[in-house]
Amino acid sequence: MSQSQSEIVVGVGGGVAAYKTAALVSLLVQQGVGVTVVMTHSATEFIGPATFAALTGRQPILEMFDPRFPLGPHIELARSSSLLCIAPATANIIGKAANGIADDLLSTLYLCQTGPVLFAPAMNCEMWDKASVQRNVRRLQDDGVNFVGPESGWLSCRTSGIGRMSEPDTVAKTILQILG
Repeated sequence: MSQSQSEIVVGVGGGVAAYKTAALVSLLVQQGVGVTVVMTHSATEFIGPATFAALTGRQPILEMFDPRFPLGPHIELARSSSLLCIAPATANIIGKAANGIADDLLSTLYLCQTGPVLFAPAMNCEMWDKASVQRNVRRLQDDGVNFVGPESGWLSCRTSGIGRMSEPDTVAKTILQILG
């Protein structure tokens, strides 16, 4: 697969699992996939934009009103990408996507995306088990959104349970399968 064949956007939600997204992005770039990273402001509290710039050779996009995109990054990125992957997909972005809320770049980009979408959820096990989160996941699945994970294991809240983001190689394999 060459970069000219696949351009994707990786949206980074604000969760501690964002460190795994760096490894995911690196794996994709090594496979020849062109990756543009969109970070929520909360994501920058867990991992710095410089990490993704170094791994992709592209500056991550953080703002809705970025002068590099005359039509708006949400429109231009959605039109140029073959797939949108959101990893980690927090309860926040899952809820926004399920309910059509567009109040930041990532949630607005999701609504503009016409190609496949993959969510890699990561959150505390109590959050994952919450009825509202499960309802939002089912709604997105009914809308055609793909999911990988979450998995069971040690969580940053110092407990074990379901909510752990799938490993980067698992997410990368799923992306490459969706891309064909």
